Amino acid sequence: MITSDVLLVKGIDVCFSAISMPFSNKSISTFVMIDVLHHLSDVRSFFKEAERCLKIGGRCVMIEPANTLWSRFVYQNFHREGFYPDGDWDAKGDRPLSDANIAIPWIIFCRDRERFEREFPGLTIVKLSFGAPFRYLLSGGLSMKSLIPSFLYDVVKGIEFILSPFNKYLGMFMRVELEKL
Repeated sequence: MITSDVLLVKGIDVCFSAISMPFSNKSISTFVMIDVLHHLSDVRSFFKEAERCLKIGGRCVMIEPANTLWSRFVYQNFHREGFYPDGDWDAKGDRPLSDANIAIPWIIFCRDRERFEREFPGLTIVKLSFGAPFRYLLSGGLSMKSLIPSFLYDVVKGIEFILSPFNKYLGMFMRVELEKL
């Protein structure tokens, strides 16, 4: 496994853009992406690159923001990135990471799923699930201080498990798995 980013930051193995990857055709088994897709200025180019680089049966696993009743409330009222469920597939702007529309994954894989399947028949959606309605927020997320002590992690995880039948309404994130046919 190698780590990568579009920005040259400490701790990564290689720096490149997801819309122009330095890999040979059919050479990659799996891409794992956390909060990446909604930052891409040209998602179609990324999907073409994923199709090109993935081996047959290869996967692209993404953890991205969801659009649920709970997440919509949080993202529209407390999050610094834009949340535009009526938007298009691509983030607008020229700055990496800051010109995001965090609704893009939901737009592509839920609202416009048939369009995705039509435009990228070589990539099939094998999993789409929602989760983590509270852990991320209570942990402080990427840049804030934790709101609860770490010993309560398992308690919150247990509450999320009990509420998991309602993840379609409460989930903060969605897990999308694509497989190359």
